[in-house]
Amino acid sequence: MSSEKATAIVLRTVEFSETSLVVTLYSREFGKIGALAKGARRHKGPFESALDLLALCRIVFLRKSSESLDLVTEAKLLRRFRVARDNLQGLWGGYYVAELLDGLTHEGSASPELFDLAEATLAALAAGGDVGRAVARFELGLLRLLGLLPSLDCCAECGEQVPADKQVMFGHLDGGVLCRRCREGKTHVATLSASVLRTMVQLAAPDERPWRQMEIDPRTAGQLRGVMNQYMAHLLGRKPRMQAYLKWTTSTTASP
Repeated sequence: MSSEKATAIVLRTVEFSETSLVVTLYSREFGKIGALAKGARRHKGPFESALDLLALCRIVFLRKSSESLDLVTEAKLLRRFRVARDNLQGLWGGYYVAELLDGLTHEGSASPELFDLAEATLAALAAGGDVGRAVARFELGLLRLLGLLPSLDCCAECGEQVPADKQVMFGHLDGGVLCRRCREGKTHVATLSASVLRTMVQLAAPDERPWRQMEIDPRTAGQLRGVMNQYMAHLLGRKPRMQAYLKWTTSTTASP
């Protein structure tokens, strides 16, 4: 076994015994980690609540060579995920971020950019930022970084350029927009307005500035949420649990 250090976000915890936890973490250095934290449930244990859900922490862990769980030996809390008492949507948004990271990433595949995106999203939600816009930005950034971003300009079937001047057809099972010819006979196809497609392109872009200054009208926000709900459910193979708790509204004013 080798000892490693990492900065990580706690995605999930499961009671293992009266004193221990099995934890799922997403780290900047190693990607997703599944590990056993012995003594983590003790009030005066070695972790001091550093392994609370969505906490950002610095960990030391032993990497196992077999398929067994790694072993977390130390954890120091860097920042706890806290939202205002009246900001339940921000809380549910944070849980949704954790659910997607856990469900769509694999152990042993690190992405520092994805870690930074998740950390920035959680910080924005904790600060009371626009939940709908921040979470949609995370979803599309996550898909881009994992190579799962749907085609937003060319037909997912034939590669033909799809004009987005009026309405476009989006195939959830096909991986993006469809031209009229390829749309025939397809199921699970949604009709999107050009404004929704433009919004998706902007939110998926690596550049931070444009999306923070976006103005999204309520109708576009509603359509955007509908298509993202269905697409994420398709990728996960199930409907994300946290979608039921979130009210997907997006303000019409730009963020500073």
